[in-house]
Amino acid sequence: MAADRSVGSVILGGAALSLVPLLGQPNPGLAGFIAHTTGMLAGYGAAVMLVLTSRAPGLERRLGTGALIRWHALGGRVIVVLILAHAVGATLAWLQIGGGLPGLVSMPGILAAMFSVVLFLVVALSVVPWLRRRLSYERWHAVHLLTYVAIALGFVHQLAGPDLAGNRVAQVAWAQLYCLAFFLSLRYRFVEPLRQARRHRLVVDRVQRESHDTVSIWLRGRHLSELAPRPGQFFRWRFLTAQTWMSAHPFSLSALPEGDRLRITVKALGDGSRRLHELESGVRVLAEGPYGRAESGWRPTLLIAGGVGITPLRALFEAHAVDGLPTTLLYRASSPGDVLFRSELDELAARHHARVIYVLGPSGDPANALTAAALTALLPDLLVHDVFVCASPRLSAAVRESLRAAGLPARQLHDESLSF
Repeated sequence: MAADRSVGSVILGGAALSLVPLLGQPNPGLAGFIAHTTGMLAGYGAAVMLVLTSRAPGLERRLGTGALIRWHALGGRVIVVLILAHAVGATLAWLQIGGGLPGLVSMPGILAAMFSVVLFLVVALSVVPWLRRRLSYERWHAVHLLTYVAIALGFVHQLAGPDLAGNRVAQVAWAQLYCLAFFLSLRYRFVEPLRQARRHRLVVDRVQRESHDTVSIWLRGRHLSELAPRPGQFFRWRFLTAQTWMSAHPFSLSALPEGDRLRITVKALGDGSRRLHELESGVRVLAEGPYGRAESGWRPTLLIAGGVGITPLRALFEAHAVDGLPTTLLYRASSPGDVLFRSELDELAARHHARVIYVLGPSGDPANALTAAALTALLPDLLVHDVFVCASPRLSAAVRESLRAAGLPARQLHDESLSF
């Protein structure tokens, strides 16, 4: 994708420049070369990851949240490998020149580096699948906040390290890179949400039961038109109660804004989301966003929702239908009781001459599989559609494969998996 290529080009170009300070180094031997190279690349990569996750509006809207998340996930893994290689290479290089471990520990910035490595490893362990499944979103998010401490400690080590120490130009340039990265994170992850909270005064208006495990949360506030959210974008919501204030949950709007009111819809998938079902009227809310690229187009539209994936597509369905685009919604659910907004969807379809198709039944039933043949049978002109998919990772992957098999061009597929 174009966004992935853009991010990749910037990262690779900057990574090459980050190695410039090594040109003046004497021959360090293989272990020293590995230590120097991996250390500089890890330091540069950490700064890039800060920028990618800063939630700067320009990045979010130009590249899209999906591309940023993919590069953050890949970059995090690469950085951990580089850090471990740097630690091993530096230790071997030190021992080769006759240094002892006590002398290594006494080097400037080395203790900061050791604590940084430990914190990076803790964060890396939290994304291992078997452990991640056992962590609530809140705990997983709290562990990831340690990344900021790890990066700051690593920065202290880098300035004191042999690659930058004594090179005033390189030190200043490196410090400016990190100042920019931390400034963007501070500006858009902390200061901007507080500014928006003061401006919009968002509070919970009411909580409306949609099904046995899903509720809609209506929010009211001031000057909400200034937020100008578009279908396909989302906010990160922080509800200020004693149990929920520590976590910001990413949810799209499940309906177009109505004057001074917004609506999101939340399924109880864990302890954190279950607590949101118990919110009371008047609870203050911090809203960060909108994030992501606003989705729009001129082609006929096919929306494919799986389960609670209907929540962002409900707003997109309304927007496209109102705009007069030929719009079809394919809604996959396990049973009639799991279908959300059925009366709203049927009313919108009837009013705007759109189409809603419900595919109900167990996911393992071959009759319910969204194969290439099934999709083409439902929409013979499938290949002229823009297709938006929001579902579980497994269903999204199956639908992507079916659409590829049917011959849909990749540029016409927009996919969002429901995972954190």
